[in-house]
Amino acid sequence: MEKIKIGLLGLGTVGTGVYKLIQMRSDIMEKTIGAQMEIKKILVHNRNKKREGVDESLLTDNWKEIVEDDEIQIIVEVIGGIEPARTMILEALRAGKNVVSANKDLIAEEGRELLDTAAEHGKDFLFEAAVAGGIPIIRPLKQCLAANEISDILGIVNGTTNYILTKMTEDGMEFADALRQAQELGYAEADPTADVEGLDAGRKAAIMASIGFHSRVVFSDVYTEGITKITAADIAYAKEFDSVIKLLAVARNTGDGIEVGVYPMMLPKDHPLSSVRESFNAVFIHGDAVDDAMFYGRGAGEMPTASAVVGDVIDVARDLAYNCTGRISCTCYRQIPVKDFGEVENKFFLRMQVENRPGVLAKIAQVFGEHMVSIARVVQKNAETDSAELVVVTDRVKEKHMKDALDKLGEMNSIFEVSSVIREY
Repeated sequence: MEKIKIGLLGLGTVGTGVYKLIQMRSDIMEKTIGAQMEIKKILVHNRNKKREGVDESLLTDNWKEIVEDDEIQIIVEVIGGIEPARTMILEALRAGKNVVSANKDLIAEEGRELLDTAAEHGKDFLFEAAVAGGIPIIRPLKQCLAANEISDILGIVNGTTNYILTKMTEDGMEFADALRQAQELGYAEADPTADVEGLDAGRKAAIMASIGFHSRVVFSDVYTEGITKITAADIAYAKEFDSVIKLLAVARNTGDGIEVGVYPMMLPKDHPLSSVRESFNAVFIHGDAVDDAMFYGRGAGEMPTASAVVGDVIDVARDLAYNCTGRISCTCYRQIPVKDFGEVENKFFLRMQVENRPGVLAKIAQVFGEHMVSIARVVQKNAETDSAELVVVTDRVKEKHMKDALDKLGEMNSIFEVSSVIREY
């Protein structure tokens, strides 16, 4: 029985999960892939650190020992970040290794180089775990749905922000309190910036758009906006409008380019994504043949992410068994432009604190009209004082026109504050 040997780069949360899962499934590997799998070496930062349940003889602090080992056929990279991960993966591919990665940061920036290098050397480079943890989405887009023209991808792909928004919606928490609870439970890092500002979801949006639309999209193409400005008042209005607020990764392939961004959005309660709670993730897609489909599950964590990584390892092992590695590489065969975000059209919910006197609403409507913003609905509350809270919901409008209108409103003495600007589905 052939034995396929694996090198593991990193033994953090995900790396430990990968090690555990391969050990747990070792007895069935020969039945599922026709070969046994063995982790031969593991790269760690500190060899002297005690790691319960891990064979210490496998540990090394020299990554070249793994890349240059002729017996190792598959390298799993789970250290994260751009460098040194990029150098390690490229050297591994050039050395004739197949690579599995969970590195969303690197793939969102340098995916083309990695995939082209893998293709040049006839090797597999798989990265299912880079988006939505344990939820299958990369392989479905590349294989199961390959017969479709995908037009829309909407995803809740960050568990931290979804947990925070769930707590704000269901328990009436303010953002700061919900974030603190997420940190206490381990859903949020001590520095939550990448999550709450939409950066993590933005990288995943770039990867999904590239694969779904067969055209290269990188992280710098993605407009990102986080949830730090969402308040309990916004959540209350969403409920009043029979909606919920979610941080969405939105990618659309339109007739004049790809639209891609991450931002809070009011979703109607009957949309499938509106029921995705707490730290769960989901990706909703539309294809011309399949129509609507949604993928739902755990988007992060030791074992869910390890599930996706080891699934890729098994896929590579099967290719090795039949001598067909490198059969699916980069699928970005198109060159579709990414639209300037100012040209993207959205509906908007705006909440403003305004002077409570006759003529103010007329002046606001005039500003909107001058900037091609059509008003769909107006709600006024707390009008018994000198100020009033005014909510305006617009029809679809270009982002640049809304920005110009907001800039003009900011100059008006009768508007004390524009409290919220949230897009509507």
